[in-house]
Amino acid sequence: MAAESATGKGMKPYYGITFLIGLGFFTMGLMDPLYDTYIPMFLKNFIETDGLIGSIMGLDNLFAILLIPLFSALSDRIRTPIGRRMPFIIVTLPLTALFFAMMPGAALKSLAFLIIVIFLLNLFKQAARGPVVALMPDIIPGEYRSEANGVINTMGGIAAIVGTIGLARLYDVNLPIFGGTLKDFPGKPGWDTTPIGSLPFLISAVLVVLAVILLFIFVKEKKNATEKSDKNEPIFKSLKLVLGDKDKSVLLILLALLLWFIGYQGMLPWVGQYSKDFLELSPGLAALSAGMVGVAYALFAIPSGVVAHKFGRRKTIRVALWALSVITLLLFFHDPFVRLLGFSHTARYISFWAMLFLYGTFWVTVITNSFPMLWQMASYDNMGIYTGLYYFFSQIAGVIAPAFTGVLRDMFGDRVIYLCGSVCMLLASVVISKVTKGEASGKAA
Repeated sequence: MAAESATGKGMKPYYGITFLIGLGFFTMGLMDPLYDTYIPMFLKNFIETDGLIGSIMGLDNLFAILLIPLFSALSDRIRTPIGRRMPFIIVTLPLTALFFAMMPGAALKSLAFLIIVIFLLNLFKQAARGPVVALMPDIIPGEYRSEANGVINTMGGIAAIVGTIGLARLYDVNLPIFGGTLKDFPGKPGWDTTPIGSLPFLISAVLVVLAVILLFIFVKEKKNATEKSDKNEPIFKSLKLVLGDKDKSVLLILLALLLWFIGYQGMLPWVGQYSKDFLELSPGLAALSAGMVGVAYALFAIPSGVVAHKFGRRKTIRVALWALSVITLLLFFHDPFVRLLGFSHTARYISFWAMLFLYGTFWVTVITNSFPMLWQMASYDNMGIYTGLYYFFSQIAGVIAPAFTGVLRDMFGDRVIYLCGSVCMLLASVVISKVTKGEASGKAA
């Protein structure tokens, strides 16, 4: 643990390296909201059933369950002159960028080609995520990881802003070579004017490659790595350890995060489609809906940690979950309410965006403080177990939620995603209230 007390200056000496490590998270934050916004639109041109579209949207989370533990374990075991995580990062992230750039072109070709590109994109993106996630705890000492998590969450929010508010505005720019429209799609009159914009995907891919170059040049993994790495255990052994513990706080917080991620993942992939259909926004403007969540994410990631430090993590998370439950319920009633009151088109989408901004404010409060709460229950030796469990449960939610809410949309209509989200956040609030550990002043389990 020499690295932890080498400077005696707290987190300050680590902000620079944390920012650079955050470039890996920046790439994910850049691609994910664009993927969630536009892939359902691409698929909708070929598939009418929302349940099937939701199942395809859950593919990245299924890959995450399989590949994050696998590639994290593989990167634990290799030793190279450039470190153990970096070889995976410099191979998988550029390939991710390549297939991300190919996405709009694939949507112009055929459903089969689009599915193949989605498959390969998710394969390499989730293979990259494990080593990218593991890089931060390798280099940042344990006592400063909460602060580092706030910095990284802020970078993820900034990336979402760049993607959804900056790059998505370029979606409506139709390049003759890289973009186009669907021509003479059989049985679907009028679809020949549906735009497939390429610029956000192409520019994002370039930014991902640049981030990898900067990460490789400036983050010297072997030089900065702490002496002792976290112990890694298979996921099912981790589950057995948790289930066998007399205190159920870990199990309860994992159940709570499963619920709140189902609520979040079941709503966000459909927000772009909802904005296009109900708010009558262009595809470029539709992405700004998810962008409102990203703006709030970037602005409130660090302040939400300060609030939790003052009032307690559990109480802060629970209040945020109550707020999320109310906001999503208001989103459920938003469309009929604003139409009843005769809101103008502009007022309709501005009010919708305002509620999504509030949603993002409370959502980042939950995310920023839940991981440190779980880490607080761990010891240094089993930190890797708890980290793996967090991602395992959150990604399971990502597999379940889009397909589940897609089926609900088929049965009850588009707005049901918000009602489902409200119920999930309310249930998560009840579960988290039963947790007895995880505060900053508490002792690690």
